Amino acid sequence: MNKLELRQTILSLLQHKHAVAISSAQRAIESATDEETVPEHKYDTLALEASYLAHGQAMRVQECEQEIQMMSDLVLPESPTKIGLGCVVELIDADDQVKWFFIAPCSGGLKVDIEQQSIMLVTFDSPLGKALKAKQTGDEVEYQVGQYSHCYEIEAIH
Repeated sequence: MNKLELRQTILSLLQHKHAVAISSAQRAIESATDEETVPEHKYDTLALEASYLAHGQAMRVQECEQEIQMMSDLVLPESPTKIGLGCVVELIDADDQVKWFFIAPCSGGLKVDIEQQSIMLVTFDSPLGKALKAKQTGDEVEYQVGQYSHCYEIEAIH
């Protein structure tokens, strides 16, 4: 598994997300400052609502920039023996289904397709991430989400 290529693919997805956020923020700002949103009476809140939306979109742009920076700064371990940030983890469930995860500092839940593999980003804040932290190849991992329990064996750490 080429982790540099994986990180570059993740960065491309995050940059696309950032571009969409910038576009959305610009449209929200234009809407908030448009002369059609000027209040006609004291109960007309369209301009106020538009300004709240513009603020939220601006915060989303900042979050995207932080995610891109964190992923760019991430040190990718070369031969990890324990699961940590930057590791690609291969897990096998009870039905012998293989699942791939990338331990990331952000963007948990993002799915990336690379080298005919679907890899999901997991952070240490998630139930699975907490269960995986500092584990080794061969260890079993069990975690619960709601009423569902999940169990995996760690097949490999890259």
